[in-house]
Amino acid sequence: MDQSAAPAYPLLPTVAVVGLGTMGTGIAEILARSGRDVIGIDISDTAAREATESLEASTARLLEQQRLTVQQRQEIIKRLRVSTDLRAAAEADLVIEVVPENYSLKLSVFTALDEIVKPTTILATGTNALPITKLATETAHPERVVGLHFFHPAQAMKLVEVVSSVLTSPEAVEAVSRLARELGKEPLPAGDRTGLVADGLLFGYLNQAAAMYESRYATRDDIDAAMRLGCGLPMGPLAVLDLIGIDTARTVLEAMYERTGDRLHAPAPVLGQLAEAGMTGRKAGRGFYTYQGRGSGTVVGDEQAAVVESDTAEPRPVAAVGVVGSGTMASGIVEVFAKAGYPVVVTARSEQKAVAARDRVAASLERSVKKGRLSAGDRDATLARIVPADSLDALSDVNLVVEAVAEDLAVKRQLFASLDQICRPGAVLATTTSSLPVIACARATSRPADVIGMHFFNPAPAMKLVEIVRTVLTGDDVHATVRAVCRTVRKHPVDCGDRAGFIVNALLFPYLNNAVKMVEEHYATPEAIDTAMKLGAGYPMGPFELLDVVGLDVSLAIEDVLHREFRDESLAPAPLLRQLVAAGCLGRKTGRGFHEYARR
Repeated sequence: MDQSAAPAYPLLPTVAVVGLGTMGTGIAEILARSGRDVIGIDISDTAAREATESLEASTARLLEQQRLTVQQRQEIIKRLRVSTDLRAAAEADLVIEVVPENYSLKLSVFTALDEIVKPTTILATGTNALPITKLATETAHPERVVGLHFFHPAQAMKLVEVVSSVLTSPEAVEAVSRLARELGKEPLPAGDRTGLVADGLLFGYLNQAAAMYESRYATRDDIDAAMRLGCGLPMGPLAVLDLIGIDTARTVLEAMYERTGDRLHAPAPVLGQLAEAGMTGRKAGRGFYTYQGRGSGTVVGDEQAAVVESDTAEPRPVAAVGVVGSGTMASGIVEVFAKAGYPVVVTARSEQKAVAARDRVAASLERSVKKGRLSAGDRDATLARIVPADSLDALSDVNLVVEAVAEDLAVKRQLFASLDQICRPGAVLATTTSSLPVIACARATSRPADVIGMHFFNPAPAMKLVEIVRTVLTGDDVHATVRAVCRTVRKHPVDCGDRAGFIVNALLFPYLNNAVKMVEEHYATPEAIDTAMKLGAGYPMGPFELLDVVGLDVSLAIEDVLHREFRDESLAPAPLLRQLVAAGCLGRKTGRGFHEYARR
């Protein structure tokens, strides 16, 4: 074989992992399971011992699941050697550093490794916040320094961000990228920027959630439930902070704020308070949540666990429901109520539109019958409860009216003024607005205490979340009524105040906007960012896929509302988003947004 054709770096058969915390231990495990010899190094005897115990426990579970044989398990365990001496890395082909996010500490590790490892050894840092280029320049061989950012838990998450500085050799980048692929991971190239791709978007969102909790705008459980059920995320943001480690998150945010000056990255004070109290999340047994023990992921009851009902009033009886509107959302809400047993009057600007809304429900129910989720009898009974009408006068006897008309405040105010004249005394009047002030609708009536926000998510029959929005004038019995109705129709209610974005949109759209800014700055492509968030954070859709589904025009309108409400320049819509809307590139509905789609 022509030796000159061999790669400059070997296939990395021996890897040292420096720092055996949760992340380092996870990385050591996947390396050992890949057939490589692993040298685990930590200054703490306890951490080194626990890394071995963790590998033994995880492989025992795999043995029980018949995913490993006894011999395979023994071989994996033998591949991990642990030490408290950094000199144990001398024979490594690759060293992966995952010590705490402290620049001086990382630099001391890298400069010491310069005197220990082979000239061909690649030095990788797991940082997602500190400047890799600066770290490399302060070492003897900056060309071999690379970023290799795994995601927690390393055993499960498929993304690895590969970060090169202007000094990193292409051979080093290729070698660690190949390693990532051999570990079953997706290597994503990234530039030397605080937060990289995934965490650059994730941490601002997490920080906002912490600030929302700190302001008592919504409870811990409601914030997390809203993002899980409203966006389909695998975990709520406060639970994610506990998983990452609140002290770690605060350190990353401090580094991001130092480099960006963006208020979204200025750590919420509650993060510092919790960290100072030793309440750093799962690893401490307590953070935003309380856990069964240190390192446990099992949440146990605490003083915040129960949903505290602020209302002592009895809910009003609801025997019949009215829905105003004939679009997709209105039809979905009609289906929700009718399936739950409520007689529903659906009104629109014409009888034809009202009938079309009922027909849309009929088509949805028919699909459920064909999939075996609904019987033909239940389908017929549900449809029999729906009465289409072309006049608001048909709502005179209902107990609850839910409007789902155009997201235009003037239109909604006019509608509520009409409902005020038509609906019976004591009827609850609800708006499904996602961005407009509920109080403005309430003040259009002579009974603002009866008005409340009831924000369903699309598609209403499938999405479990309803944001219940109280104004300063909403009656306690009205709030209690809507919560009771949500339970009856099998939806999960979360309480929030009457401010722009409520919970979900207030957290979601700044994250989406920051993704657009990342593309504007030519840091990453929409495709790369979508991949990063799906593989690195476990999100069901990437931000650009989601923007295209929501509609870029709708997204721009919501971001404009958030910007006006909070007067924060970091919330100003990205110019690229405004330009695409002006060009008519609105997402899936026009065949082109951030991605292109086949026209129907």
